[in-house]
Formats: sequence, C-alpha cells, structure tokens
Amino acid sequence: MPYLPTRLRPAMTAVAVPLLLLAGACSPSTSDTSQSAKASTKTPGGLARFYDQDLAFGSCKGYGTTPADEKAFADPDLQCARLDVPLDYSEPAGRKGQIAVLRDPARGQSKGPLLLNSGGPGGTGQNFAAQTGTALAKSPVTESFDLVGFDPRGVGASKPAISCFSEEDYLAGEVRTELVLTAGRFTEEDTERLVDKCARGSGGVQNLGSVSTRDTVRDMDILRSALGGKKLNFLGQSYGTRIGALYAEQYPGNVRSMVLDGAVDPHLGSERRLSQYSGFQRSFDKMAEACAAGKDCPLGTDPKQATEKFQKIARPLLEKPLTYGQGMRFTYNDLMDAVISGLYYQAVWPKITKGIAEVRSGNPEQLLAISAAFSGRGPDGSGSNFDVANYAITCMDEARMTPEQAVEMRGRTYRAAPFVDPGTGTEGARDTCEFWPAEPKTTYPFPDRVDGLPATLTISITGDPSTPHQAGVNLAETLDGSLLTVKGEQHTIAASGVNACVNKAVADYLIHLRTPSESTTCTL
Repeated sequence: MPYLPTRLRPAMTAVAVPLLLLAGACSPSTSDTSQSAKASTKTPGGLARFYDQDLAFGSCKGYGTTPADEKAFADPDLQCARLDVPLDYSEPAGRKGQIAVLRDPARGQSKGPLLLNSGGPGGTGQNFAAQTGTALAKSPVTESFDLVGFDPRGVGASKPAISCFSEEDYLAGEVRTELVLTAGRFTEEDTERLVDKCARGSGGVQNLGSVSTRDTVRDMDILRSALGGKKLNFLGQSYGTRIGALYAEQYPGNVRSMVLDGAVDPHLGSERRLSQYSGFQRSFDKMAEACAAGKDCPLGTDPKQATEKFQKIARPLLEKPLTYGQGMRFTYNDLMDAVISGLYYQAVWPKITKGIAEVRSGNPEQLLAISAAFSGRGPDGSGSNFDVANYAITCMDEARMTPEQAVEMRGRTYRAAPFVDPGTGTEGARDTCEFWPAEPKTTYPFPDRVDGLPATLTISITGDPSTPHQAGVNLAETLDGSLLTVKGEQHTIAASGVNACVNKAVADYLIHLRTPSESTTCTL
C-alpha cells in the first residue's frame, strides 16, 4: 500500500446515532430541470443493460458488514438495493459484480440523489450515508436530496469483496499488507504469499484486478443513471475527492454539483505520502504541546522531547508486544495505527495521550478503542474489510515501487515523521503490490485543467494532517472551481453538521449552486 488510508470520520467525534428517523419523497422533482427520469447522455457501447437497470430498493437487512451497521440499517426509513456492474469493462457481456447501495430519502420534495463517498480507499458509503443523514438531520440538504451511499467495488457489502485475512489472523496480530512505511521486513516470498491469501479469500485472482478507482468511477456513472439522474450530485471526502475528480475528468458533462472535502492533491504521486506524514508529525507535535500543558503527560513536559519519549514507550513493542484478552497481541504497528488514526481529529488527541500512558503500564485498551472506531473491526477480529480493500484498491491505482525504491521511501518517510521511526533501519521495506495479478490503472498524473465542468466546491482545512490545505488549493485550481478554507485541526468537515459556516456554504451550493466568495473563511 503506497500511502496511508484517508479514513472514515471516527465514531467518537461524529454525530452518530444508531437509528435514523428520516423519511420523505424519493423520486426526482419534475420542477428541477437538472434532473430527469433517465439519463439523456449517450450510453457507452455494450453497457445499455447496466445503464437502463431499475434498482429494486427494499429492506437494508443483510447489507451491513458490522454489528453497528446492521443495527443502524434496521431503520425502516432506509432503503437498500444492489447495482449490477461489469467486473471487467472491456468485457461488458462477461461476469457481473454487485454494488451495495443505501438510500435515505429526502425529508421534503426531493431534487434527486446526492451520492456520497466517505474516503479510504476502503470506506463504506452505505455507513457514511446513514451517519450523514443523522448528522444533517435538520439541514436543508437532507430536506432537498436523497442521500445515497454505495460501497465501492471490493468494499463492504459489495460483491465480490476483498478478503485477505481470517479473524484468527487479526486476533494473533498477523495482519500485514505493507511495511514500506512502518516497521518490519518483507521478503519476496512474503509478498507472494500475501497475494495468494487475498486471491483465495476474494474469490480468485480475477477479482483482485477488478477494484481500481477508474472502474469505480464508471460504476458511479451507471449508478447515476439507474437512480434516474441526468446530472450527478456528489459529496466526497478524503479519497472520495479522488473519485470525484476522476469522475469530473471522465464525465464533465454529467456533473451538476460536486463537494470535495479534504482533497487528495491532483498532481502528486508518491510524493503525496511524504506530505501526508509531514502533516502527521505536525499534528503529533501540536498534540504533544497540548499534553505538556496538562498533568502527567506521558510525552513529557518539553514538547521538543516528545518524539523521543514516545519512542521509548513504543519501540519495546517491537520485541515484546503486549498481550490482552485471550492471548491476543498488541504490536508496535498496532500502536502506530491507533496513534495515526487518532491524529486525524484534534478532539481525539487527549484519548491518544491517555492511551499512550496506559500502554506504558501494559494496557492497550484505549488505543484499541481508537483503532476500532476507525477500522470498523471489533475486538473479536470480525468486522469491516477497510484495511484489505484499501490495500487492493491501492495496488490497482498506484505505480509500483522496486525494492530499492521502497527502501528509499521508508527512509524519507522516517525523516518526514520521526515519531514513526522504529529505529531499526530501512532495510526490508517492500511494495507488497509487486505480485498483484493485474497491472495498475494509474490515476496519476491528473490533467492540469478539466474542460466543460460546472462550478465545484472544494473544502480544505488549514490543519488537516492527512490531506494538507495546499492540496485543496491545487484541486480547486485544477477544476477551476471554488475553494472554501476552514481554519482548524482535523480531517474533513462537510458531512458532520457541526459548523454553521460550513453547513451554510454546502447547502447554498448543493441546492442553489451558489459558491462562496473568495474571501469566505470558516473556523472550527
């Protein structure tokens, strides 16, 4: 996996309620000239049977992949269906896949569907739609649009889904998809075995090559048509901005509105991971400052020494992981995953430092809770396939590195973010996509300008650790769209419903296509 996942909004900071209580019209309004009963754009050759399909929405029972999802999806106002798509677009008459779709109907007269993507790669759009419906329960957005979340191919309840590890593997701490940017060593044999495990778990090698973002973009255009939309309304956060930008590139005439929140830089390739890790180091340092101002900070009273203090707590786990529960292991990589997950949101920083203090005394419970909130995987090893879907999609999206390039990248990563350096050197880094059974459909470089696209809205937070503010500036310029700058320390904001300034800008744009002025700035 060449870069870190851009993750779902964590449960501990999201406005999330298990059951949604939204209802309303679910058909497009005849008064909205931007929508129609079926797409009028020309259907790509051989795909008419997919573009013309009618979705059979019904109960969402069985569409969740975690207990929390199943509980949320039991709300009778939510509707679910499966969208047929070709697994291989070069052979549209061949094998089909199914995309899991969840719809939360508008509370008022619907202007049509608003498609949502939560990020990742590997995030479930169904869960995101359910969360967003709750967070925006009183918003003009949910009054005016049907919220539609879909699990991209390979993800969640979509079929076939990527699976590489058993629950026992998770419990034993034997889950490794890449070590380019973390600790440990991978050999050629390790990478071959990993791909074999993924092929067996995912239904065959042919399925591993079917999960590129470019294919997901084509699925999204089929979904637009099957939902009755002439034009697409889309809200994507984090990696979802990559999906949105690629859709805009491929189908500019099919876009009505597009909110891109927490932008992936359209121009950076492998360099993107370095800017991301620099952002994590910045957030780690700011967290250390806040911790030092309090009592009993496990990172010490001098923020300049925080990285060293942290490493003294973390590095012993390389040789001696903590054990918990029924012999389960908490490793160095588990610690890093939890800390980095929590750095996405300033509100979670006190939980991170509390967890670090607990690890010092042998208890990983707090950090395990942070990881679970982000990954969707429970303490019994069951749950979301976020991590392996992230790995598989990245293998299909990114140019691959040689072992020498991987070693170099590991060193550059440690220099960008010293707090993740295990002190064991850079040898053993490897791109674990090297034996992936299909060539990547790379998503870089992106064109400098997309023609024929209506106004878009990019939202970028100044202290975003994962998708730096400049990335949002670059994406807005590339799409010749509007940029809303938000001052604060977190990753993504548009779907949370917690900031009145952002809420107004998003609603004005989605409903009335009014973009904020260049001088507009919001503050968290």
